[in-house]
Amino acid sequence: MPAKILIVDDDPDMVELLRFALTEAGYSTCTAATGTEALAVAQRASPDLVVLDLLLPELNGFNVCEKLRRNPATASVPIVMITMLPGQFPRLVGVEAGVNAYINKPF
Repeated sequence: MPAKILIVDDDPDMVELLRFALTEAGYSTCTAATGTEALAVAQRASPDLVVLDLLLPELNGFNVCEKLRRNPATASVPIVMITMLPGQFPRLVGVEAGVNAYINKPF
């Protein structure tokens, strides 16, 4: 059974790009477009990895990451944060929130 990756981004084009690339690489994917939806899908789908945009409606990526880390069911799931925000500040806050890796858009 392929690893399942939750893609969280409010940009439908980015979601489709990531979904296509990950599916072609042999992964199973599920998606969410808001922070609140991401938490619900993560609980229901039990992903092996979360690819999480920082700037999301409802809850930003930092908040989503913190909530995933506090939930025993998702606390150990690796999280890769993606964003267009420049500089070190988002990285530092992301690490503090529990992000495992950080990738700048465009990639």
